[in-house]
Order: sequence, then structure tokens, then C-alpha cells
Amino acid sequence: MKKTFLLLLFLVGVGYSSALQAEVKLSPLFSSNMVLQQQAQTPIWGTGKPGKTIKITTSWDGKQYVAKADSQGKWEVKLSTPKAGGPYDITISDGKTVKLSNVMIGEVWLCSGQSNMEMPLAGWGKIKNYQTEIANADRYPNIRLLQVEKATSPTPESEITVAGGGWQVCSSTTIPEFSATAYFFGRELNEHENIPIGLIHTSWGGTCIETWTSKEALSTVPALNEKMQMVNSLTGNKEEEEAKFKTQLNEWEQAVMSLDKGYSDQQPIWANKDFNDQEWGTMTFPGNIENQGLNNFDGIVWFRKTIDIPKKWKGKNLTLKLGAVDDNDITYFNGVEIGRTNGYAIDRTYSVPGKLVKEGKAVITVRMTDTGGNGSFAAQPVLLYKDEQPILLGENWKYQASAKMNDLPQAPVNILQNPNIPSFLFNAMLNPLIPYGIKGAIWYQGEANTGQPYLYRDLLPLMITDWRNRWGYEFPFYIVQLANYNDWNDWPGLREAQMQTLHLNNTGLAVTIDIGEAKDIHPKNKQEVGRRLALIARANVYNEKVAYSGPIYETYQIEGNKIRINFKHAENGLKTPNGEAVQGFVIAGVDHQFHPAQAVIEGNTVIVSAPEVPFPIAVRYAWENNPTCNLYNTDNLPASPFRTDDCWYEITYKK
Repeated sequence: MKKTFLLLLFLVGVGYSSALQAEVKLSPLFSSNMVLQQQAQTPIWGTGKPGKTIKITTSWDGKQYVAKADSQGKWEVKLSTPKAGGPYDITISDGKTVKLSNVMIGEVWLCSGQSNMEMPLAGWGKIKNYQTEIANADRYPNIRLLQVEKATSPTPESEITVAGGGWQVCSSTTIPEFSATAYFFGRELNEHENIPIGLIHTSWGGTCIETWTSKEALSTVPALNEKMQMVNSLTGNKEEEEAKFKTQLNEWEQAVMSLDKGYSDQQPIWANKDFNDQEWGTMTFPGNIENQGLNNFDGIVWFRKTIDIPKKWKGKNLTLKLGAVDDNDITYFNGVEIGRTNGYAIDRTYSVPGKLVKEGKAVITVRMTDTGGNGSFAAQPVLLYKDEQPILLGENWKYQASAKMNDLPQAPVNILQNPNIPSFLFNAMLNPLIPYGIKGAIWYQGEANTGQPYLYRDLLPLMITDWRNRWGYEFPFYIVQLANYNDWNDWPGLREAQMQTLHLNNTGLAVTIDIGEAKDIHPKNKQEVGRRLALIARANVYNEKVAYSGPIYETYQIEGNKIRINFKHAENGLKTPNGEAVQGFVIAGVDHQFHPAQAVIEGNTVIVSAPEVPFPIAVRYAWENNPTCNLYNTDNLPASPFRTDDCWYEITYKK
């Protein structure tokens, strides 16, 4: 018996050793459950021992491909893929074999942008009907998901990290933290085209378009010369930059602590369990602090939430989920620090040690540093113990500002971890995907660029062209136009920039001006966003005879004291819901002063006028951050905001 046991140990050891010695290594892009682009010469690549011969065999045709690792150990081949179908196997061998199973052939779409593309079904997103949608995800096993993990880099990378180590089969288990917009787009295509769909999701909330574009492309933009000089000056020595930043950060924190009223002798007295916060104000989260009593405030704010710990949780290790906090936080439980995070787009999940958990009263304290813009909690905080009913922490947070940003020394910046440095996310989260075979891309971003809409007119088509050039073909690129939302920046100008990108070939625009939420930058109806994106693909890629666009402004004519607006994508006429009066139009004369207008539908045109404007020269529609507007075509798709006075010199142009 002993000899048998030792033999088994030897055999297991040999097998384990062989696995460790396997030379062929693949990117997480190539894993079991993946989708390869149908009817294409789709590349697959990896590394091995320099000079080694690599053999790749595909089960759909039994064909064997041969590659040879170069002097750096890199190899690549292009596989001939058939029509959509599967599952198949792929074996890669250099004498030791790696097998990829449950591989589907279908359509692969790249999904990218900032937080509205990143917004998951559950997690911090909690989209409309998310629980039902998650339960129904088991119906779509031929949708496959690849989630690229967040990373930054000053130089182009070839490797990525992905959630779960590779492609995941869509299910109620794998979908909750995946992009809702991407999923609903893919679900529509899967249902209507009856083919496997691969979704590669690579997004980062709060990021500008510049970070998703290559350094080479951005260097052609004169307005970015100063930023690009800074990028070009980086040495790429990550260890050196990190060490320098840590020293600077420690010095800064000591200086700030001496100015923060919440500290005394470097102790966080405002986090103490028994501290009296009765005179403090009250806030509710999710929400912005500027909308709840701290208008135009930038600086340090302390938040305290008093809760009641149930007896059965006493001594248990708990989990506190704050979601994303804008910008930085230090979080305490009963006066003891349990975690800190710098970065406004990062979800906070902190462990509460059982030794701190007592029955009865407990106090959670969050010290937020809002460095600029809107400080916020992006989600409702919750306290959890395993699978038991969580304690919801959204209401009745006591707050007190302790220091204004202008009174504090300037904070150091960790450039290497800043996702908004030009080219950094392109380098780390997009470049490693090239040249994986894709059918096209969907893009939901722009909120972070609403302060410079005229520059965005250049940057969006530049980025699209940059990506296409690197993939080597002009793939479809579909954009989500920003929804309605109350904010001080120029959202109409940014929407116009997105619209103008349609001049670039093989692009499309999903208008969402009617499904936003005035007080939530992350509208919950991602089902309709995905559906509208999918309509564009169904019509233009898969040749279905479906309407895919709402009315798009085309031309206008001045007719006496009225202006007639002509639209594309309104061949069957225009309408408003329930036949009510048209809203959202304003009209101006030679004084350039706009007045609310009467608008009347005539077939596929709208006649606009106002008694205050006897000689009109310009019309605008839905030209506000959060407009009231209701014009649709007969296919129930909304008209895009527009203006006829594009050449007028406005504050947006000066920006």
C-alpha cells in the first residue's frame, strides 16, 4: 500500500512538474469558452521557447497550423474560421499540449468607455430590473464575456489581466458585475442573429477620451502639446516613480492632518464612536455633496453613520461596501481605520475585523477628500455579513466639512496610477487586445470631456481612426450620445461633437436624450441603450430591414416668420408620444436671443416660430443639459439634439 501511495505521489508530481515546464503561454484573450470572429483570418498568438516549433490544430476543420517562436519567444498564426457555430476545440503544442475547449465561432464586439459603459447590472450600478435580468442571463450561454481588469501604463503593454482568468460563459453567476450596456447589446444580437456573441469589455469610470488614444495619435493635436510633452518626459521606471510619490504623499498627509479639524495630535477624533455629531448636517447617498448643502465645496468632509449591530453579528468579520467615492477616502469603524483608497473611480470594499464588531451601537466614519468637481458617493453603502440581509447605509449620514482645498498644500499626483494621463489606458487596456479579431466596437464616453466639446470634435474621430489603423481594417464603431443630465458643463456641445463624428465612415449614434435621469449621471435603463446600439448593427452590419436611428437634423429653410426643419430618418413621418404638442424647440432672430418656440409637425418636417421673433435665423432643439423634449419618428426613436447656428461664436468655442 505504501509503495502504491508513493507511486501515485510520484506520478502526480511528474504531471505537476510537466505543467510547470510547459513552454507555450497564451494571453487570457485565448482561453476556453472564447469566441473567435467568424469567416475571418483571425490571429492567435503567444510565447514559447525561442526557435521552438508551435503546432495549432482546430477541430472545426482538422487543419494544423505551424508557427515558429522568434528570438524573443513570440509567435503568431492566423486561423481560418468558418461560419458561426460550435463548440469547438483548439490545441496548441510545442511537444506539450494546451487545449482550449468550448470555443465558439461568432461575432466579437469591443465595448469601451467610461462609467456608463462600465456600469454593471448589479454591484454599484443596480440597473433597472437588475435582479430579473441577472436571473434570465442563464438563457444566453452563447454569449461569452471577457472583462479586462483596470490598469495604467506609460508605455504600450502586450499583456492584460482579465476577470476569472479568461472568457466566461454568460450566466446568472458571471453577468452581475459585467457591463450592462455591453450585455444588452450582445443579447439583442444573439437573439436576432442567432449566432454566438463575444463581448470584450474594457472601460474605466471617470476617464477622458485622451487616455484611450495612442501617444502617436495624440501628438498630432496641437491643443495637447503641453500634456504630451509631460507624457514624453516619463522614463517608464515604475519603481522609481512609485517611491518618489510615496515620499511626497507621506509629507503631504502630515501637513494636511495638521490643518484638518477632524484630527487632534494626529488622532482622528471625529471618528471616535462617542463623538457628538448632533450639530452636523445630514446627507443621503448615492448622491453629490454639492447638491446637499456643500455647494461649490472642494476639500475634506467627514461623514458619520450610526447603526445598530444585531446580536448574531457580534464578533463576526463584516464587509463594508462603499462603492466609488469621489475622490479619496479614509474609512473607520468605531474609530479604527479599516481602509483607505485614492481615486474617484474605484469601488471601495473594506473588511471589518470581528474584534471591532460589538452588539448595539456602531459608527462608520468616512473622511472624504474632494479635490475638485463633484464630490460624491456613487452607490448606496451597505454593511454585510456573508449572505444575510445587509444593513443599508444610504440615509442619514451626518457630515461636517473640516478644511477647504484652497487652504491645503497641493496634493502630489501619482502619475503612473492616474487613469486620465493621455495614452495610459490605451497602453494598458487596449493595446494588448490588438489584433484580436473583432467585428466592431461600441463606445459610451464623453461625460469627462464636457468641458471641451470643440476639442472632442477632433479627439473622437482621431481615436476611432487610430484604433482602426492599428487593427488594420475599418470596423463599425457605434457611439452612445450622452443622455439628459443636470450639470454645469457643456453637454449639448459634447452631444453635437458626437453627432458630427457620423461624418466618419461606418459609424453610428444611439441617441439617449429621453432616457437619462436629471440627478443621476448613471441612468438605470441600460436595456434601451443596448437595444438602440444593436439596432444600428442589425441594420448596417447584419442587413436587417429595421429602423435604427431617430430623426437627424438635415437642412432648414426660412419661410417668412417661420423656419422649416428637415430631417433624415423620418421618411414615415414624425410624432410625439400620445400626440401632445412638440416641446424642446427655441428660435432666435438677428439679435441672437432665443425664445421658446411653437413647433408643428408637417409630415417629416417641423415648422418652428415664435411671436417674439418676426425674422428668425436660427433654431435649436433640446439644446440644454437636461432638456424637456419629445420629438420622435414613427419608429419610436428620439430625435437628436441639434442647432442650426453652428458658426455662432459662443463660450463653448472659446473653451
